[in-house]
Parts: sequence; structure tokens; C-alpha cells
Amino acid sequence: QVRLVESGGGLVQPGGSLRLSCAASGITFTLYTMGWYRQAPGKQRELVATITSADNTNYADSVKGRFTISRNNAENTVYLQMNSLKPDDTAVYYCNALFRTLTYWGQGTQVTVSS
Repeated sequence: QVRLVESGGGLVQPGGSLRLSCAASGITFTLYTMGWYRQAPGKQRELVATITSADNTNYADSVKGRFTISRNNAENTVYLQMNSLKPDDTAVYYCNALFRTLTYWGQGTQVTVSS
């Protein structure tokens, strides 16, 4: 059974930081491109960042320079370090695992940026 379990969300003030974690089980983690997506109320889900099995990274323009994605293959975990958070970053953040035609999603974790 595949499980992606996100953690680390919460309420933070503008300019603050959060670190999201996603622990994966039931997959050969090293094969998968791991990603973070987010969905704000009334909006479509959008890509935030991805990291391949070769550690190549890709970021949405809106988060470049502020967010950093990383992975720990020994712990089957992917991280998203979020700095200089803005109210527009408020959303449910989802972890994704992708390998060829296989894709899995976590249940999501809420991030709220507000003063």
C-alpha cells in the first residue's frame, strides 16, 4: 500500500518560514520524481516544485528564490523549505510521487500565511 504523509503545515506570519515534510512508503522511493503542489480556495491545483531521482529540481516562478525542495533517499522523505512566505502562498500543499505512468498523492497539509 502506497502512502504519502505530509506534515509541517500551519499558520505563519508574512515573511516567516515553514518546512514541509512528506514521508513515503510502499514505493521504491529512489525511482520517483517527487513534487509539491498546492491548491488555494477557488483555484486549480498548481505545481510548486519537483525533484527528480537525479536531484534535478524545478520550481514555479512564483516561488523561485524563496522555496527549496530536497529529498533524503535514506529516509524516503521529501522536504519543502519555504522562506519569505506571502499571503498568496496560503493553500493546501500536496505531496506527489511520479514514476512513468504511476502517480500518487498525499492527503495535503494546510499552510496559512496571515498576520
